[in-house]
Amino acid sequence: MSKYDELMALKNFGQKYAYTDREVMLYAVGIGMGADPMDEKELAYVNEAAFSPRELKVVPTFASVAAWGANPGEMNLNRLMVVDGERDITFHRPLPVAAHITADSSVLGAWDKGKDKGAVIRHKTVLKNDKGEELATLVASRFARGDGGFGGPSEGQPEPHKVPTRAPDKSVDIATRPDQALIYRLCGDRNPLHSDPEFAHRAGFPKPILHGMCTYGITCRGILQTYADYDAGAFKQHAVRFSSPVYPGETVTMDMWKDGNVISFEAKVKARGVTVIKSGRTVLG
Repeated sequence: MSKYDELMALKNFGQKYAYTDREVMLYAVGIGMGADPMDEKELAYVNEAAFSPRELKVVPTFASVAAWGANPGEMNLNRLMVVDGERDITFHRPLPVAAHITADSSVLGAWDKGKDKGAVIRHKTVLKNDKGEELATLVASRFARGDGGFGGPSEGQPEPHKVPTRAPDKSVDIATRPDQALIYRLCGDRNPLHSDPEFAHRAGFPKPILHGMCTYGITCRGILQTYADYDAGAFKQHAVRFSSPVYPGETVTMDMWKDGNVISFEAKVKARGVTVIKSGRTVLG
């Protein structure tokens, strides 16, 4: 069996996870919600309320950490060289505030860019509640820069979403905090690239970078506060391609285009003239 066949055969069903409102609120704070502690619309995601009871809301992209670590199996990749390529979550029903869930993971595709150019591996994880009902389907693609030459196909990756060429219909600036990565890492991803200055330096960065998945959550916030009117249940899909890292403390500018129930978006850090998210697509319903 070739390395490609081994990769494609990987699957891991019935992985068990549980979370409570603590993890839900931590994730919301981790992507910067509640920065204004008097903003009632954001407080609904970070505070369970006591005096006038209201149900805590769950940020849709909390699905990305609800079963953090779920995967199809050991791929034996060079971890120092692996970066997030894309993330695409389809939401089947709103996430509960607390739950016991299972995660079913499998490989969707693997593309060999060549011995010196790396590999792209695409896999999916389906989250289900304790009744076996699907909550969300997460599709991730990872760029393994040090793992090319394994014998898989080089062509056939899905085409990226094209954002409109007209001027954006709406733009928002979302500030991040200098300690944003130190908070977000408590949601599961303890990769030292985001917290240890020496590790970041050795990896070629002047300082720790923000998690790509934190930037992903920030783009969800951007849609939530504009076209979704803070309604978590309105999200049917949220997909991005990662193109460059954000440094904690930078301001992320999100440009959005609305066409029916589809919001296309890109995100950039104007201060450095860098696009950090491309081919963004949210479907509202």
